Amino acid sequence: MKMNEASKTPASGVNAGAGVRFLTIDEDQAGQRLDNFLRVVLKGVPKTRIYRIIRKGEVRVNKGRAKAETKLQGGDVVRVPPVRMSEAKAPVVPGMELARQLEAGIVHEDDALIVLNKPSGIAVHGGSGVNLGVIEALRQLRPDNRFLELVHRIDRDTSGCLLVAKKRSLLRHLHTQIREHKMTKVYNALVDGRWSSRRTQVSVPLLKRTLPSGEWVVKVQADGKTALTYFTVLQRFEKATLVEADLKTGRTHQIRVHTRHSGHPILGDDKYGYEHMQELTRSIGLSRLFLHAARVGFHMPDGEYREFEAPLPDELNGVLKNLKSM
Repeated sequence: MKMNEASKTPASGVNAGAGVRFLTIDEDQAGQRLDNFLRVVLKGVPKTRIYRIIRKGEVRVNKGRAKAETKLQGGDVVRVPPVRMSEAKAPVVPGMELARQLEAGIVHEDDALIVLNKPSGIAVHGGSGVNLGVIEALRQLRPDNRFLELVHRIDRDTSGCLLVAKKRSLLRHLHTQIREHKMTKVYNALVDGRWSSRRTQVSVPLLKRTLPSGEWVVKVQADGKTALTYFTVLQRFEKATLVEADLKTGRTHQIRVHTRHSGHPILGDDKYGYEHMQELTRSIGLSRLFLHAARVGFHMPDGEYREFEAPLPDELNGVLKNLKSM
């Protein structure tokens, strides 16, 4: 990020003693909304405060008033007013164990991208009672990276490949591939019972609803969104089947609902599973959802196709060993 000579304050964080800053938008930052830009520049400042300073005209774009939804362009100069430290919440610092897990889970990292083998039980972002998710923790662990954003999301209980962009240009590029269903997303799932080798795809529409509690639930419904998953049997056991699920669309809980619709829910799934599955999950030592994002593939801006794999976690390999011995 370039800065006007009138300001030497770094573009990230909140500085109690800083004066007005004039920040020049570069090509990588172009295209984002003003409010989202300020949330990065004024880390820790509540959203309500950010919207207030925009409404009051304290924030200017090219010397003029602007709205929160204003799209910033390369070369725009944004006036950022000083914000008192007392108005900002102190960022939650990741604990040693979370930091260790995330660092150990990095499959690949370069100047534009992080590929993470996300552990199960960790949300990808904070909110809904979660103070700190993967993205917030990575921003604390990578303070020199002024831009870190999730490319996509996976459920809290799901482990495996998660992409984090270090450049807005790459984020936009990958989002285009996701919208056009050109990104490869392959999962491993252990399902209840015997999955038929003849069932190679499930294509039923899904509708997401929010319950009064705020929890999401997804159902197969005719007026829902189109959803397609291809399935391949990887390994059979007496009471379960390890399958590979190749997502052709990216609907919420898609694999979990498609397997349930097929009569074979994923083991360890408290939301979409059958009650009789609980005895089997206990007997094989499974204490989480057996769903793992095993592989992700995409084209880089230069046209190169890249594919990354996340090995199955030790606890899931242990479950497979227990199944073999039954």
